[in-house]
Amino acid sequence: MSDSVAVGLVGAGPWAGMVHAPALAAGPSTRLAGVWARRAEASARLAAEHGAPSFARIEELFDACEAVAFSVPPDVQADLAARAARAGKAVLLEKPLAMDLDGARRLAGAIAEAGVVSQMVFTLRYSRAAREFLRRVHAMEPFGGYGSFVSSALSGGPFATPWRLEKGALLDLGPHIVDLLDASLGRVAGVRAHGDPLGWVGLTLEHEGGAVSQASVSMAGAGELPPAHIEVYGRQGHARLDWSQLGDDAFATMVAEFAAVVRGGPAVPLDAAHGLRIQEILASAGTQLRAG
Repeated sequence: MSDSVAVGLVGAGPWAGMVHAPALAAGPSTRLAGVWARRAEASARLAAEHGAPSFARIEELFDACEAVAFSVPPDVQADLAARAARAGKAVLLEKPLAMDLDGARRLAGAIAEAGVVSQMVFTLRYSRAAREFLRRVHAMEPFGGYGSFVSSALSGGPFATPWRLEKGALLDLGPHIVDLLDASLGRVAGVRAHGDPLGWVGLTLEHEGGAVSQASVSMAGAGELPPAHIEVYGRQGHARLDWSQLGDDAFATMVAEFAAVVRGGPAVPLDAAHGLRIQEILASAGTQLRAG
């Protein structure tokens, strides 16, 4: 497609290979303009799988694209995405924005100063099932809810990456649950936290308007685990969103909507400023956990 957005990909790890590169290369609203990664051999291998060039220097990738997607650890993203923004490139960002709140604020500030398009990979929010769920709960006069996300990532597998093994569930799984409860029940105005990021973390969220919700996240599970889910209760009913309902449409929808904004379409609410707000909530929870 002649008007497709040329998107460069930074990163060549499992998530980049499983999701980012295939979605960007599939089009029709985007084309994979190239890959850069710190491991040159991984970059070359992933790029070749999709008929795209692999670049030795990240600046060469920037020169070849209009937008940049990131699939790297949060501390690496915070630095490189700020460089992309200063180069005038739209950015598609993984959650969390950065490894810590200071890094997230610096990145969000660089994006705002550059005035470039940004969009967060809150994958679940782009699925038809989640969007229908949010339409239902907003009509229910919601007053409370609950979310749970338990994985076995700490036991190994492609997502047992160093930063996840160090930081645990709060920074990795927490954004998904907090974002969905925030979207369902109103902006989170306060958080109370207890537990251990490498074990089990419990959060109580206070929402603007008076709703209250609880969230539980853990990466220390084992065996066959139930799918993550959230439940919302309101004066007009009850609704549940189960991750097994989400299908495979989310990433394609996200890429198409990102391309539309790059081409001048209306902005989406899931931008870097939103990602920073979710990370501020998680940082407050993290401070409480460290204080015991």
